[in-house]
Amino acid sequence: MTLRHPIRIPGITELPLSAPGMRIGLFGGSFNPVHEGHRLVAEETLRRLDLDQLWVLVTPGNPLKDHRELAPLADRVEAARQSLAHPKIRVTGFEAAHGFTYSWQTILFLTKTMPDRRFVWIMGADNLVNFHHWERWREIAQMLPIAVYVRPGSAGTALASRAANALGRWRVDEGDAPRLALMPPPAWVYLHGQQSTLSSSAIRALRGGNNAK
Repeated sequence: MTLRHPIRIPGITELPLSAPGMRIGLFGGSFNPVHEGHRLVAEETLRRLDLDQLWVLVTPGNPLKDHRELAPLADRVEAARQSLAHPKIRVTGFEAAHGFTYSWQTILFLTKTMPDRRFVWIMGADNLVNFHHWERWREIAQMLPIAVYVRPGSAGTALASRAANALGRWRVDEGDAPRLALMPPPAWVYLHGQQSTLSSSAIRALRGGNNAK
């Protein structure tokens, strides 16, 4: 198992409080920086999946991305807490405290240590396009239900992706989204709805251009 050196930051890397039976969405990412598109996905999935909480998991660093422009973890967590302020949303950098590198490690830990919670993995459609590149992606689909939220430019490619085809027979109707957290995996839903064209990479590029002026 590949692990990073654990990093513990008070107030940043603790797990949110929860209770048995809760339906909890897990929305992971670098959030570098957090933006309106993240807020839209978080609030829409929270509502449409009938979740009790949504945990925003701010990763120490996505192994599939370049880390040279990655802001410090504490800064990203605090920024996400301000931007995604909502009574049911919790933002945490807890993965750093365990040295987790990959999403499957996070999911395995949570589903094994809290088997009485109903976890759902949440991702944008752009991530479904590349899901087959994720470490142990098939195992992830076996560990918990997945909700995929539409993203601009990804609708056609996402549903035609390798992962979507491989998991096609376990796709559930969008109208059943409120029950997804109660379904045994594998189970996944593709959610249509409001979209934001913002992306973290575009925002970083714009900031870089402004700094150069």
